[in-house]
Amino acid sequence: QVQLVESGGGLVQAGGSLRLSCTASGHTASGRPVSLYAMGWFRQAPGKGREFVGRIRWSGGSTYYSDSAKDRFVISREKVGYTVYLQMSSLKPEDTAVYYCAAHQIGADDWNIWGQGTQVTVSS
Repeated sequence: QVQLVESGGGLVQAGGSLRLSCTASGHTASGRPVSLYAMGWFRQAPGKGREFVGRIRWSGGSTYYSDSAKDRFVISREKVGYTVYLQMSSLKPEDTAVYYCAAHQIGADDWNIWGQGTQVTVSS
C-alpha cells in the first residue's frame, strides 16, 4: 500500500514561515513503486470544508496555486525521495488549518491517496 506521511506542522506567529513535508512510501498492489501524476496540498480550517492549496506535476514540476496561496506559498519536490514540500511564508491567522498532502497516481481519476494531516496554527 502507498502511504503519505506529512511532517512539519506546528505553531507559528503571524508573518512567520513554516515548511511542511510529505513523503510517499510503499508500493502499489502489484508490487511496483508508485507512479505519480501530481502531488498536492489541501487544508481544512475548523468548521470549513477542505480547500485546495496547490499542486505540482510530478514529471515536469509545474505548479499551480490557489489565489490564497500564490505569492506566499511554494511547492517543490524531490523525485528520488518521493517527497513534496510546502514552504509557507508571510503566514496569517486565516492560514490556520489541518494541512493534507495528496497524491494523484497515474491512471487515477483524481487525488486518490491522502495523508493523515498536520496541524498548522498561526497566532496573531
